[in-house]
Amino acid sequence: MQKIYFSANNCSHNKENICFSNRTNVVGKNSDKECDTCCASFLDRAIYGNLTNNTYDEGEPCSCLVCKVNTCRYNENELCSLNSINVSGSDVKLYSETNCESFSRE
Repeated sequence: MQKIYFSANNCSHNKENICFSNRTNVVGKNSDKECDTCCASFLDRAIYGNLTNNTYDEGEPCSCLVCKVNTCRYNENELCSLNSINVSGSDVKLYSETNCESFSRE
């Protein structure tokens, strides 16, 4: 079970700064730095409501962390190899305003 620490308190999947989406997608195909990446699973709570129980594993944090960032050293067959990542995005409205702070270029 991977943990995603997420500073976007207004994300529908965020509960006490941990992502509770059953599947999270980090994108930014050929990124050079973390600001080129983002969490495509971000949903604004003001529009989508609270989705912290939207998991397959009885309220456990994220069970599938997909990495679509081809240039990240932690991308192994489009899955993140880290046990936990940090995603930033305080007061964002769109997923493209978030960043994977754990990104490291190969």
